[in-house]
This record gives sequence, structure tokens and C-alpha cells, in this order.
Amino acid sequence: MTALPPVRRIRRVALPVALCVGLAAALSACAEDPDEGTNGVGRLPANEIEKKARAAADGAVSVRLTGNLVSKSGTYRLNMRLKAQGATGSVTTRKSTFELLRVGDALFLKAGAAFWRHAEGSAKPGGSSGSSESSGTSESSGSPESSKPSEPDIDVAEKLDGKYVKVPQDDPSYKQLRGFTEMNVLLKGLLELHGEVRKGDRDKVGGVRTIEVVGGQHGEGGTLDVALEGTPFPLQFARGGGGGVVALSDWNKDFPLVEPEKEDILDYGRQLPRTND
Repeated sequence: MTALPPVRRIRRVALPVALCVGLAAALSACAEDPDEGTNGVGRLPANEIEKKARAAADGAVSVRLTGNLVSKSGTYRLNMRLKAQGATGSVTTRKSTFELLRVGDALFLKAGAAFWRHAEGSAKPGGSSGSSESSGTSESSGSPESSKPSEPDIDVAEKLDGKYVKVPQDDPSYKQLRGFTEMNVLLKGLLELHGEVRKGDRDKVGGVRTIEVVGGQHGEGGTLDVALEGTPFPLQFARGGGGGVVALSDWNKDFPLVEPEKEDILDYGRQLPRTND
């Protein structure tokens, strides 16, 4: 019997080896399905993923929102726990930090002495907003010196330090401050993508696998990270145009909302300082 040349023997052996390698690669690819063990939303088109995330957020009863928001009126750092009945947490601006507590329509603000020392004009805890002392209409109100806290202002700031101030509903600041505590309002404004949406990268947020839904060709319409595990809640949102990044966590985890004790509440006595500085 004529012996086969070595080259032909090698080719005959190589063929089944190649088939085995190809089969192994195919099986490996099946085993690495990125949606295995997920809630399946990663298989959906981008617009359907966005709808699922919005529906999950709309059906939630509570959430924690942390991160930065950039707007025309300033940059805000939020750390708020929110639900329909109210909210609690903190807001930091360029110059100050204050806490907010809303129970129903009752809105309370708590801040340190430094916050109140920078309030315009004088204030008198327990005073009337219509009194001459607290009306903020003194002749010196337009002078350069009025931007510096006076001795009475410093005294008031010390009294207000760490105390809750109930914000009157007719105060110009009430609507602005309440906006930081409205769950539905914040979520509706924050989770809005602009432009044609597409699927982006897969990642993890807070240890949970996510998939991105990107607005616009380069993310100029915002980027939403949606959970691939459990309910497809939105877990992070990057606003387009450098408008800030917020994380959303503790979905449906309840928290207590109780009005402060009376001895911890003081009357600011005039319009509250603006929060856009």
C-alpha cells in the first residue's frame, strides 16, 4: 500500500479539527448571549426600551435622585428622596446648601447660619412679613453696604441656624423650592430624550446591568441607562449639552415624612432668599 504524503495526512487531520473549533466558537457565542438572565428589554428597539423605562418610572411610588442639574438659573446638586406625598433631602448651589422637607403642601427649609447671613435685607424670626423691619425696603437696600450682613442679620442667622423655616405658599420662593420636591415633575423633565433614539453601550450602574438609550447621533439629546435586571427602571440620565448627570435609585423604597416639631420651626419674617446663586 502506498503511503500518503505527509502533507495530505496533515490536511485530513486539520479538517475535523477546524470543524470542532468552529463548532466550539458557535457554542461559545450562544453561551455569551448578553441578554441571558436579564429582563429582556435589551432585545427591544430603542424606542420600546424608552417606553418601558418611562412606564416603570410612572408606576413607581418613590425614588432617590442624586446628581447635578445645570439650568439658566444656576447649577444644583440634588440629593432628594421623593414620593407623591412629599420629599426630603438637600440642595446645594454655588454658594450654599440647604435642606428641604415637604409633607403634603407644607414646605420647610433648613439651613446653616452662613445661608441666612447672605440673605438680602434684615429678618426677624417671628416677625411679620409686612412690618417695616422685615419688608426689605429700607433706604440703604440699594447701597453696596446692603450686600454685607449687618449685626442684626448675623444675630438672626444664628437663631435660624439648624432650624426649619416654613415657606409660605404665597412666597415667591415657594414654587421654585417645591419644584425640587415634586417627584412626577422632576422625572418628567429629567427623563426626556430628544431626537431619534438608538441603543448604546451596555454597562453597570450601582452594580446593576444596564443598556443605554441615546438621543441624537452623538448623545446630544441625552443618554438614559435602563436596568436590564428586574423592573426596567431608569438608573441614570445624562442630560444633553452638559446639562448634568443624575442617578435614580431606591425605586419603590418607602421612607417616613413627618413635619418638624413646633420648637424646631421659626418664622423667617420676610421673603426667603433666592436659591439661584
